[in-house]
Amino acid sequence: MVEALVNELEEFRAYTVFPEYKAEKKSDTAYLGRFTFPMLLDLTGFQRILTILARGYLFRDGRDGYDRIELARRALLAWCSLSWEKTKKAPDQIDDPRLRVNYGEYADEFPELVTPEGEGWLIRHVENVIAFVEANPNAVRKEAATKVQALKKGFRHQWANKIRQMLIPPFAANTKGAWVLRFDDILADALELGPLRNKDFDLPEETSRRLIELTPDGVPAEVSVLLYKYYFANKEDDQDYVLLPQENFNAHFGNTNFRQKWAPALSRTLIKKKTSEGVTKYRMQ
Repeated sequence: MVEALVNELEEFRAYTVFPEYKAEKKSDTAYLGRFTFPMLLDLTGFQRILTILARGYLFRDGRDGYDRIELARRALLAWCSLSWEKTKKAPDQIDDPRLRVNYGEYADEFPELVTPEGEGWLIRHVENVIAFVEANPNAVRKEAATKVQALKKGFRHQWANKIRQMLIPPFAANTKGAWVLRFDDILADALELGPLRNKDFDLPEETSRRLIELTPDGVPAEVSVLLYKYYFANKEDDQDYVLLPQENFNAHFGNTNFRQKWAPALSRTLIKKKTSEGVTKYRMQ
């Protein structure tokens, strides 16, 4: 499990292949795949997800990403696509490309990402999660039922708005907010980061021992190991700090403990965090 966030190839697969919808015990959230309920309800952590997807399609088969930008854009739209939305105006039927949410026409090109009706990978995963929880109430925690009711009530509408937001050109005059997530920005980041790689590596025995020693009580040692590997796998030569995708770390461990409990505890012994304008970075102490 430790290698997941440093093995980008495996992470790409987690966003393009549906997980097995099951739970061995009530605390098991494997049916959510590489997501948590807060991610789906608040739409957080998607910058990394979409960038991983874009890199996978930009550089597939060793191709030069710059000649595949439009292909990668179509792949992102297919993954995000919605067949319809519960609104009076049904804006996905309007020809204005700034309002569209249905990209079923890409089903032949990306059958793994979208159906001909326009149901993208994400909405199908969300509805699979809803169906599993409703069919197996005794196999999951009680709060899961509450979460899926919230997803049933609002996810389509919320995700449709997110798609439209991501379609906004970077320099649009009516753009609101300095940190709006856009497809153009995702593709630019993906081109800069390059092909997906397996960045996992073996730790020296002394390093592993030291990490365990510095891990506070109540924090699994694998959390410290992953933070160490992720830091050195992503650190740039001229930078001391690395972006910390906390929601994606939560999803990796299948709960919200990383952000709420483990990272704060490790900040006292192993890592140093800093947050600026909503972006969290860290370095190893």
